Amino acid sequence: MPDYGKLRDMISHRVTFDFDTGARVVGYIAACKPPTGTVQVVVLSRADILDGDGKVLEHHDQFSLVPNLLVAYRLNEGPSASAG
Repeated sequence: MPDYGKLRDMISHRVTFDFDTGARVVGYIAACKPPTGTVQVVVLSRADILDGDGKVLEHHDQFSLVPNLLVAYRLNEGPSASAG
């Protein structure tokens, strides 16, 4: 398991978060939440979201990111393949 606590040492630094699709999020770490314990959210300033080709898709003055490993996702509302 990654040591997410090291993110606190990177406050005020420009960092890049890379994803399996080639997408990335780049910005300056402004804060880590919660203030103690396992980091569950980083607040980035001057954040850019880039696609796999490096094209900027979005720019945010402030952006909250969950830097942890995604383990699952599920549909909570909407059409379901098993409905009907």
